[in-house]
Amino acid sequence: MKTERIYIFKRFERFWHWSQAALIVAMGATGFEIHGTYSLFGYETAQEVHTTAAWLLIGLWVFAIFWHFTTGEWKQYIPTAEKLGAMIRYYLTGIFTDAPHPFRQTTLTKHNPLQRIAYLFVKLIINPAIWVSGLLYLYYSDWTALGLGGLDLALVAFVHTAAAFMMAAFFVIHVYFATAGHTPTAHIKAMITGYEEV
Repeated sequence: MKTERIYIFKRFERFWHWSQAALIVAMGATGFEIHGTYSLFGYETAQEVHTTAAWLLIGLWVFAIFWHFTTGEWKQYIPTAEKLGAMIRYYLTGIFTDAPHPFRQTTLTKHNPLQRIAYLFVKLIINPAIWVSGLLYLYYSDWTALGLGGLDLALVAFVHTAAAFMMAAFFVIHVYFATAGHTPTAHIKAMITGYEEV
């Protein structure tokens, strides 16, 4: 079968993807240490790294939002039902029986219908939950001055931890599906070079 290479992922997308992945791993590792799950760096170092990585990630997200809207790439995340059933069947059974992939990537349609839903959920639910709860947690001592004295710290901590677990689950699933190309490293190579083999 003949394959063709098409340029799918622009340079900024690749930078944003890998930078975000590194920051999420750093925040996950330090966040669970802050919670007392294990001890590796020490609480103070973990807290400093977690806070620094959080600010870097927020900056990256703000810039990525700007980039998506100014380039029109935000359209890649609009949900669609077209081929949604076929994608569900493919991931449930077809992937294990070498069935043909029902979705063809192009520069204008980089994400299949399930990816669009997953990425939109991350961008509209998980990221804002982490962002808002993390900032509230960070500025807990200023709540009264900010008029937020009625908030419950335990609830903020719960939301932040729940969002972190959702991000961890997304990360694991994302890595798994990254190995589900025509070779185990095909999608990973595409996110390094920008070129997907179709």
